[in-house]
Amino acid sequence: MKYKILIIATILTLLSACSQSAVSTPTPLPPNYISTVVGLTGQAAFATASALAPTATATSQPTETPIPTTPLPTATATFEPGFTEFAQIRFISPGPMSSLISPIKLQVLLVSGESQIVRVDLLGENGRILQRILEPVRRNPSGGVYRNFDLSFEIRAVSERGYIRISSKDDHDRIQALNTMPVLLYSIGNSQVTPLGNMIYERIMYEGLKDGDEVFGGVLNLKGRFWPVNTQPVFIELLLPDGTPISSRVLDFKGIDTESFETTLPYKVTKPTLVRLSIHQDNLDLPSDPDLKKYIYVHTMELMLYP
Repeated sequence: MKYKILIIATILTLLSACSQSAVSTPTPLPPNYISTVVGLTGQAAFATASALAPTATATSQPTETPIPTTPLPTATATFEPGFTEFAQIRFISPGPMSSLISPIKLQVLLVSGESQIVRVDLLGENGRILQRILEPVRRNPSGGVYRNFDLSFEIRAVSERGYIRISSKDDHDRIQALNTMPVLLYSIGNSQVTPLGNMIYERIMYEGLKDGDEVFGGVLNLKGRFWPVNTQPVFIELLLPDGTPISSRVLDFKGIDTESFETTLPYKVTKPTLVRLSIHQDNLDLPSDPDLKKYIYVHTMELMLYP
């Protein structure tokens, strides 16, 4: 019995010792330890968030307005079906009757003539030249070349009507394309740019005739539709390389809405002759230019004439 009591006492003594050794006094933390841990944890959190967030790549601001991919709405009359050929000189901005202060931010898509020189004129109300730019532009018939110009001007009046006229010639110094945009010029205020709408298309649509076609028999039969710029007569000509017309017609339209036309251009040649079929309309508000006359719109194409 004494032996059993001794064993139990020994076991209790061992358990008490183990319990005292397991519960130790905590070691005091160094000063500012808690604040240091919080600070390090916060820095790690911000670093993680920064690593997970998408990185913004710094880019320079664009200097040119992106080219519109679709025509913008405008009050201009809607074209009839068939007017789908983009203009050789296609204005992007400004649009018709935009109110503009200096400098004008002009943007265009150009199919330059074979001369590969483009002429840009800013004309005032009386036709005076406010600025002229001559620039070489690589010829790209498939899609044109994008260009932008800064046109500066000074006018004495608060406002006046003006025109932006762009033209290009072929390698025989004949006008190959010419297009004009009417605008309002202001000496003070802010620019208000209107959209282009369907003015991105050519004003002429020929049926069954395209650039480079061959014509036989002494008569060129023409049929199509035209959208007049104004109420002035429309001239159609066949021009020799030196600019001499060998056949011409005058078309009279009732107004400025699109109309159908049908006519013939008889011609006489003794051998295959490369000519330029030209259709143009004048603007009587403009003074006659030695090169561009009073033209407000010109569209041309090359044809090969046979006897």
